[in-house]
Amino acid sequence: MNQNVIEIYTDGSCHNNYNIGAWASILLVANKKTIFKGTAQNTTHNRMELLAVIKAIEFSNENYKHSLLKIYTDSQYVFRIPERMEKLKKNNFHTKKGIPLHNNDLVQILIRQIEENTIEFIKVKAHQKTESDNINYNTEVDKIARQAVRDVVKNA
Repeated sequence: MNQNVIEIYTDGSCHNNYNIGAWASILLVANKKTIFKGTAQNTTHNRMELLAVIKAIEFSNENYKHSLLKIYTDSQYVFRIPERMEKLKKNNFHTKKGIPLHNNDLVQILIRQIEENTIEFIKVKAHQKTESDNINYNTEVDKIARQAVRDVVKNA
């Protein structure tokens, strides 16, 4: 892997009954793996998906400026933000009915990050098993996020 390319795998999870969520990111830089994760109360699955990407980009900007970020996500919501961002900005982050967009605070942060960085979003299928000896980082990041939610629920 090229030092100027950072591969990032992200996922979010949320326990709907408790509104407890977690996000996780795996960054791969020059064969070095870094894992980030966090939890939140009174949240949603989409917020956790967004936070996973935002936190990974923040870390990349602090440590690896001017790199190409290849972000792998199984979230259709996150994956479509780059194609929707001009429309979202034009509508001032409101729906057609004039209602503020859910998660508009995080969507605005992610759009700023997209505009300030070189980012390629890659959509991956969720929970896919690999049939080769390759490591499936998408599955790994999913397990990290889900375990973080279980840990918080267990201690609640």
